[in-house]
Amino acid sequence: PNSTDYSVPVKGEVSIGCRFYVHSNSSPSILLFHGNGEIASDYDDVAPIYNQQGINLFVADYRGYGSSGGMPTFTNMVGDAHNIFEAFLDILRNDRHTGSTFVMGRSLGSICAIELASSYRERVKGLIIESGFASLLRLLEYLGLRAEYTGITDITFPNAAKMRSIALPTLILHGECDSLIPLAEARDLLKNAAAKRKRLVIINGADHNDIMLVGMGRYFTAVEEFVFRESDH
Repeated sequence: PNSTDYSVPVKGEVSIGCRFYVHSNSSPSILLFHGNGEIASDYDDVAPIYNQQGINLFVADYRGYGSSGGMPTFTNMVGDAHNIFEAFLDILRNDRHTGSTFVMGRSLGSICAIELASSYRERVKGLIIESGFASLLRLLEYLGLRAEYTGITDITFPNAAKMRSIALPTLILHGECDSLIPLAEARDLLKNAAAKRKRLVIINGADHNDIMLVGMGRYFTAVEEFVFRESDH
């Protein structure tokens, strides 16, 4: 009942589906880019936890996901993130939201969140990365994919390099036993982050897809403390 769906035009006739779960107009808002294999409506069960903490959650899909048109590619993801960010700010402005703004990326979505944090440092209060990676090239190797066949390099999507330019306060969450994106990737993100206020929260015993379930209390406490501490700065 407290969610609204939006369709954000990105290029030509292609639009991206998004869902905004609102607690209040004065609450801080997180723009979340989810992981692969997820869609915005998957957060119907998770968003109420954010709302209970007094946080609004805006979840964006990618091309070809959920109600979105087009075909997904890494390049489209990064380009579309800018359109989604501007549309998100327009929605906040039009609905007279007054709370602080944060960007967050889970897993695959870390590419978009890091891209926006590096591009709009004066327009967001902080960056949250959950189960993210520093090197897309290493991730492909972990997955057993031949990177040379994809044309993808760390120069194309340089998460670690971008982190060195991001002085925004940064919170990184990662499962201790993540078998898809190893914990070493989170440590690498932390090492490269230019932020003075940065923190890595390791969820003990958690894998890639059960991090919230295994460490729900620690996970959401870390998010809540980060968002409200940085909102006050």
